[in-house]
Amino acid sequence: MGPIPLCILLPVTVLTTVVAVTAEENTIDNQYTWPQWKVPLVRKRRTVNLSSPSFAAHPQLELSGTCGIECQRHIPSPSLNDLEQFLSYETVYENGTRTYTSVSVHGLNEVTVWSRNTSSRSRHKREVYGTDTRFTIADKQYSTKYPFSTSVKISTGCSGVLVSPKHVLTAAHCIHDGKDYLDGVQKLRVGILKEKSRRGKGGKGKGGKERGKRRKGDKGKEEGLEMEEKGGRGRGRGKGKKIRSRRSVDSGKPSFKWTRVKKTQVPKGWFKGVSDGLAADYDYAVLELKRAPKVNHMDLGVIPSVKKLPAGRIHFSGFDDDRPDNLVYRFCSVSEESNDLLYQYCDAKPGSSGSGVYIRLKEPGKKKWKRKIIGVFSGHQWVDVNGDGMQQDYNVAVRITPLKYAQICYWVHGDSSECQVA
Repeated sequence: MGPIPLCILLPVTVLTTVVAVTAEENTIDNQYTWPQWKVPLVRKRRTVNLSSPSFAAHPQLELSGTCGIECQRHIPSPSLNDLEQFLSYETVYENGTRTYTSVSVHGLNEVTVWSRNTSSRSRHKREVYGTDTRFTIADKQYSTKYPFSTSVKISTGCSGVLVSPKHVLTAAHCIHDGKDYLDGVQKLRVGILKEKSRRGKGGKGKGGKERGKRRKGDKGKEEGLEMEEKGGRGRGRGKGKKIRSRRSVDSGKPSFKWTRVKKTQVPKGWFKGVSDGLAADYDYAVLELKRAPKVNHMDLGVIPSVKKLPAGRIHFSGFDDDRPDNLVYRFCSVSEESNDLLYQYCDAKPGSSGSGVYIRLKEPGKKKWKRKIIGVFSGHQWVDVNGDGMQQDYNVAVRITPLKYAQICYWVHGDSSECQVA
């Protein structure tokens, strides 16, 4: 066979190159796109009345004895019956009455399951160390605009995030200590940062020209504050302090508009003696508000692995106790993840528990980027490492799995079939 003519060889080479580049671009694009999940159905079986709670428990600044990722490796995977028991839940109403609802789960075998554990052996304590990489969002120009405006303060001393116009997602331990509801839950309130406060006679009152209009360029400033996948390092070291000091601005003490909670729902998996070593996986609760605040909420999302994302970062904002009434934002890398838990590097203090952990990816088939809640920050926990009593302290977040997504959707909409694709 003689030599192949250049006129034939050149187009073939160009075509091969184009196909290879296109395949690589599609792979990269998929890494930045929200995956679509088939979500199981959670349905009510039966609801029974229970006696009113004592509301005698006290808030815990730190959780201890938690069976974490390493400890859970020694626990068999729960059966369908186990999962249905863990996802059954209690509802407490504003008048102090309480019910128990058992549920059934359908279509679980149709849900794609990711690997049980993706391990990394690096470990870091939760307490602020070295350079404090948190950003105080004290200027209402930013704190009352999306995405920061979705963060709320819980009257028991925690944080939360709006996941619908009238529903707040928070940590279960902010409501219940595993044995009883906290003192104060019977009059639970949620605080939303107000865009502006009433002023004296010389100022503008309600209905002024400045009501909630976003000024030109604000969106870009929010993106800069949030540090979305640009600049900074995974652990926010080095230049983080300089950025923080430049970004932290103060235009008066923030104020809140407080709203009463209509009802509270907590999964039984969080209760002592129900899920044994898996209780940490169920440290989440949903609060239904009596009135919907006039702010945007953030949708829930499901992601198989945060560590495998190109940047591998998570973000969340909450009301840390050491910065009273100020919203505090942070972003950081994930050090280890399992099906239900995340260990991460974020600097945080008590008060930030219950914050919504989110990431930002492209919507399928669109160029638009969208933030979604993928977890709940559980806080500083003393974790049982190997089930032998040896404990270490970590930052822990509870992941939103397809099954938890279905349950939360059921709580919010009353029908999880409305959310069959995450």
